[in-house]
Amino acid sequence: MAAWKVAPDAGALGRRCCTHADADEHLPEREGTPACDDCRAGAPSASLLRCLTCGHVGCSDSSAGQHAYRHARTRGHPLARSLRPGDAWAWCYEDELFLLPVDGDGLSR
Repeated sequence: MAAWKVAPDAGALGRRCCTHADADEHLPEREGTPACDDCRAGAPSASLLRCLTCGHVGCSDSSAGQHAYRHARTRGHPLARSLRPGDAWAWCYEDELFLLPVDGDGLSR
């Protein structure tokens, strides 16, 4: 995926922007089934997020560990994308914004 844009939010009072949305993901794909890098082996994993800066895989905020959030805060890596099959979104932890992918023409998919 080349870039991201802020998803429309009808409840927002003003237009919000993400200063990180132009991040370009060029990380090698991992082999095997994704799992949280920080959970103990065998721990059930909820939704997983992959850091767009370094490739760290962490469990989402809906899990007990919240390792994706912890990674973003301690490492200063603001963007992570969902690894759930069929999902096409990312989250900016710094700007607290939901992001959608943009294709080469600048249009949301």
